Amino acid sequence: MKARFICVWSPIPLLLTLSACGGGAPTPTAPSAPQSFLAGTWRGTLTIQPNPTGPQPGSPVSGAVTWTIEVVLQTNLQTFRATIRSENAWLPITMTASTAIIPGNTPPAQISTQGDYTSPRGCRGSFGSFGVAEATRIEADFTGVDCPVTFTGSVLLTKE
Repeated sequence: MKARFICVWSPIPLLLTLSACGGGAPTPTAPSAPQSFLAGTWRGTLTIQPNPTGPQPGSPVSGAVTWTIEVVLQTNLQTFRATIRSENAWLPITMTASTAIIPGNTPPAQISTQGDYTSPRGCRGSFGSFGVAEATRIEADFTGVDCPVTFTGSVLLTKE
């Protein structure tokens, strides 16, 4: 007479067997994005002189500003996306701008930023900025056109 074996699979022994299979190398993750001295949050002051060449130029207006700068991948750490939040009473906006540094990707470097935005005065405004970026400080001019009004000014930022 032949003996019959009945094989019963219970989930508990199966789970115990499978749980012993860990211990290998962790699963690979995507490489982290390369970083730059410029990446991060910068806070400071934006000063604007509305209509500087007009017959009755406005008084300079200063206010807090925050730039959050992110590296654009595959650009040799020289091209960035900047989110600028201005609390300047003359230009209370939040916008995204393009930023680049030259001659290389280490401080000090020349920094250029440009962008456009929806103006609180009901038009499309644009600005440009050029200056010097050091490891923890940016000092640059800030000029543009907002509706028919031109403006000049400066921005001084320190890295958090």
